[in-house]
Amino acid sequence: MSPQAITSLGDKFGVPYEPISKEVIHNNRYQNGHTFESSIKTQYSDDDDDTLDLLCVGFGPASLAIAIALEDLLDDKLSPKVLFLERDAKFTWHSGMQIPGAKMQISFLKDLATPRNPRSRFTFINYLYTKQRLNQFINLSTHLPSRLEYEDYLRWCASHFEAKNQVQYRTEVKSVRAGSQNVDGKITSWIVTSLDSKGNFITKKARNIVIAVGGEPMIPQELKGIKSVAHSSQFISSIKKIHSQGVSRKIRFAVVGGGQSAAEIFDHLWSIFPESEILMIIKGASLRPSDDSPFVNEIFDPDRIDDIFTMPSSQRAASLTLDRGTNYGVVRPALLDHLYDKLYMQRITKPSPSKWNARILCNRTIVSATYKTTTNQQINGSTAAPTTTTILTLGDTWNQQRNRESIEVDYIFSATGYSCNTHEDILANLRPLLQDGIIMTDDKNPWLVQRDYRVLFDADKVHSNAGIWLQGCNEKTHGVSKLAS
Repeated sequence: MSPQAITSLGDKFGVPYEPISKEVIHNNRYQNGHTFESSIKTQYSDDDDDTLDLLCVGFGPASLAIAIALEDLLDDKLSPKVLFLERDAKFTWHSGMQIPGAKMQISFLKDLATPRNPRSRFTFINYLYTKQRLNQFINLSTHLPSRLEYEDYLRWCASHFEAKNQVQYRTEVKSVRAGSQNVDGKITSWIVTSLDSKGNFITKKARNIVIAVGGEPMIPQELKGIKSVAHSSQFISSIKKIHSQGVSRKIRFAVVGGGQSAAEIFDHLWSIFPESEILMIIKGASLRPSDDSPFVNEIFDPDRIDDIFTMPSSQRAASLTLDRGTNYGVVRPALLDHLYDKLYMQRITKPSPSKWNARILCNRTIVSATYKTTTNQQINGSTAAPTTTTILTLGDTWNQQRNRESIEVDYIFSATGYSCNTHEDILANLRPLLQDGIIMTDDKNPWLVQRDYRVLFDADKVHSNAGIWLQGCNEKTHGVSKLAS
């Protein structure tokens, strides 16, 4: 979530924010440039004990940052009613990609609090101090902690709000509909319907809602429904299942995708299954490096959102295409060097390509996937149980009819990204409340938001004291700065 939106939550409840000097705030003015205060003037109140002041759908890093901002900004005497609903059983962060040794790709200084308030007790540095590891971390001379440690930091932050009973896990929000209305017929609250772990539907009433549900794993259409396919978000749990099955024969893996996750999976499979066959299928001509040089990193700065948001749509689209090339479908240079070195050593130890365990198939796309069942296999003199494998038909990226080939694999890992449109289903009941004339835009997204991420509802239908904000799905209007969070 952007620092602007996070910082302004305190203003939203009418609370001034000056935890650090005015000079520091002035130097970081971008954090207050576009606040919720400009669109929400209401104070929270106790006129309805059942109404929440703020309900956040999802409790990942974005919502956790909101919780921390409120904790930092609000006076102890003030206690707005806030609740976070999360469908998972506990706080997790990329748990499926917690590969041993994996590092963060951004500086620990871009944590949940430091850019907004370096004196917050929820900074990564204070986490290290509390865990009595600060000096040891300093000795590492790195800005990139392990993913394992960073997830522990996030859980450490989350535990504070769990202890305050502000988080409900195993609760999946299904829909939002209009709630109460004032004498003018304008909506002043929302009704949120969710499903709990026992299969019961429950409702909550809130004046303001933040939708921060994260992305849903995307699987290529050709691989949907194939039992041997797992998304990269399920990689670690899938590997545990494979190990538990005690497969004695040579395993054949396919990794689909050309970004950081795909490269990490390819490398890890090669390490833990050195005698197996691992194929990496990428659409491009080669793996490409990410760019985290200082000038390029400036495109992730929060104050750049102003420039992106105010651009004409065509110019903004062109700019985003350039920006995406720095972070999408690319691999950190150190990992590229490591993989190339391993592939080169393979050429030395196994001169014949037919003996190679790992290969990268470039300029290839999946045309189809079918099952193949083999029976009556003889292993050590005994007849083995039937096995089912997957036949992948590959074609040229630019012309699927060219260079066709079929490969037989046991398991497929799809590192093909996430879709960020879950909010559309959750908010479907509210479409009639959108501003006239923006029901459909050039990118077929009816949920347009203002600079402060607030959904543009019809002012004649929705009161200014009731709002809904979207987080993590605004790249087309706000740019790629969210990628640095």
